[in-house]
Amino acid sequence: MARATALLCSSLLLLSCFYAQVSPGSSSSSRSTGMADEPALLSFESMLLSDGFLASWNASSHYCSWPGVVCGGRHPERVVALQMSSFNLSGRISPSLGNLSLLRELELGDNQFTGDIPPEIGQLTRLRMLNLSSNYLQGSIPASIGECAELMSIDLGNNQLQGEIPAELGALKNLVRLGLHENALSGEIPRSLADLHRWAPYLCSRTGCTHLYINDNQFHGNIPVSIGNMSALSRIQIGFNSFGGIIPPEVGRLRNLTSLEAEHTFLEAKDQKGWGFISALTNCSKLQALFLGNNRFEGVLPVSISNLSVYLEYLYLDFNAISGSLPEEIGNLVRLEALLLHNNSFTGILPSSLGRLKNLQVLYIDHNKISGSIPLAIGNLTELNYFRLDVNAFTGRIPSALGNLTNLVELGLSSNNFTGSIPVEIFKIHTLSLTLDISNNNLEGSIPQEIGGLKNLVQFYADSNKLSGEIPSTLGECQLLQNISLQNNFLSGSVPSLLSQLKGLQILDLSNNNLSGQIPTFLSNLTMLSYLNLSFNDFSGEVPTFGVFSNPSAISIHGNGKLCGGIPDLHLPRCSSQSPHRRQKLLVIPIVVSLAVTLLLLLLLYKLLYWRKNIKTNIPSTTSMEGHPLISHSQLVRATDNFSATNLLGSGSFGSVYKGEINNQAGESKDIAVKVLKLQTPGALKSFIAECEALRNLRHLEPCQNNYSLLKH
Repeated sequence: MARATALLCSSLLLLSCFYAQVSPGSSSSSRSTGMADEPALLSFESMLLSDGFLASWNASSHYCSWPGVVCGGRHPERVVALQMSSFNLSGRISPSLGNLSLLRELELGDNQFTGDIPPEIGQLTRLRMLNLSSNYLQGSIPASIGECAELMSIDLGNNQLQGEIPAELGALKNLVRLGLHENALSGEIPRSLADLHRWAPYLCSRTGCTHLYINDNQFHGNIPVSIGNMSALSRIQIGFNSFGGIIPPEVGRLRNLTSLEAEHTFLEAKDQKGWGFISALTNCSKLQALFLGNNRFEGVLPVSISNLSVYLEYLYLDFNAISGSLPEEIGNLVRLEALLLHNNSFTGILPSSLGRLKNLQVLYIDHNKISGSIPLAIGNLTELNYFRLDVNAFTGRIPSALGNLTNLVELGLSSNNFTGSIPVEIFKIHTLSLTLDISNNNLEGSIPQEIGGLKNLVQFYADSNKLSGEIPSTLGECQLLQNISLQNNFLSGSVPSLLSQLKGLQILDLSNNNLSGQIPTFLSNLTMLSYLNLSFNDFSGEVPTFGVFSNPSAISIHGNGKLCGGIPDLHLPRCSSQSPHRRQKLLVIPIVVSLAVTLLLLLLLYKLLYWRKNIKTNIPSTTSMEGHPLISHSQLVRATDNFSATNLLGSGSFGSVYKGEINNQAGESKDIAVKVLKLQTPGALKSFIAECEALRNLRHLEPCQNNYSLLKH
């Protein structure tokens, strides 16, 4: 009974469901079509190589609950949106998506899809938004997309699409956004799209402004004059294409225009007619950015550029061939944050009105032909971060007012004719970090010690000047330095040892100076050093062999005639086996020894002379006996018959006494006594002197003076 009741209830439920399906507002066909959405989704999932967030797409749950799938409110079984941007999906886009007949939004941007855009997308007649941007899609844009009559936004940017824009896109009368940027599209803009004024009612009513993105392609031809009919157009990005001709002055009718980005094309202006668009743009009071760099603009810049919108923040005219002077009233553009005029042919002087641009953060005027001095008013640009005046014809001194630019990150003044010394104030800009370039001028004097204050500086160029003095040791305090170029100056002295602190140094060029001393070995320990030029200085001594010195292509040391050693590839003479310090020590040793020996010899000589003097003092000299002749040893030998025993009178402990006979000068014979002393016997000499004194006291006999001779042995 219970089983029958359950069966009856089931039958009534099925019957009620049947009536619900055929009730007003429903149809059997809508349910049957809804049943087709699931197979379409599964087919889409099956073509993915990496399903990312779609791992849960399976029969265990209803497809309307699958990630990225949105079903409708009026048709809860029907898929109305696929919102899968940044889902990390890869693979090909399945043609089965064309079966999702009620789909309004297809957002598959920022994934990794490859292959072609399936033409079956053209079957999605209710599609309003198509976003396939930032993938790797190739091939051409399907013309069938033109059949999606309700499309309001198409974004196919940042892919690898090729070919021309299908003319069929011009039939999309509801289109308010077309993004085709950063592809490889080519050809001209179709005439059907050139009639852009037809988009205006939808632009204003739906978004209030619109963007045209077709940059980074290969489009060519002229910019359509009819672009001026898009009164609600706010941003135009047509750069990095091959557009030619002039910018039509009709752009001046775009009163809502905030940005015109037309850099890196072949657009040109050679005369007043070609520059007419500048005057026309003065009507665009909301203009904030004008990017016209890397084109073919020539001739003189119109004065009317000073009358552009007061809201203008970015003005890029770099890499053209614009000549003449800068308009004096360019300082009227008081909200400018970036002014790029580099790589042109501007002449004349810098207008002092630039000092009124107090919001300026980037000022590039390098690679022109501007002369004169830097206006002191430049010191008012206290918000400036990047300032380059390189490769011009500026003269005079570098103004100390540049020290007011306390937010500078980069300063380039190279390749001009600046004279005088480097102002110390520059080295007090502690924000300088990217580059300080004052090379190729006529600067004199020394590099100030204050350079040590630039703790964050990465590149310092001061080469090709007339700088003198020593390299400041404080340069070693700039510990983030990677590049130091000081070549072609008159610097002297040695390489400061504090440079050993520059652990990130990659390039060091000190060539063509007057530096001397030994090449510091600490340069070998700078592991990041990849180029070292010390040529044409006066360095001496041994060249290291490790670190950067082990790579002959990374160093240059020629022009230093006193160097030796190094790796064989340098072809330098061999150094002595001893190190210079050891050689110096060995040279000192013989000098010291020689002096010591000399002093010792002098001391011994002094002692000898002193000893001999004492002996002479203690021994009476025969010459002191005035009036008595000197008797030689040979005379005494003859007088004593060679000291024969027959003449011996007596002997004692101190010596022996002999008698003798000698003839005087008158020829008379005279008897004498000769005493032969034994000097080796202590007291012999003293005893003899005492004996002489005793004899001298005898009045009747004077033996020591007359008849008494002394022979010592």
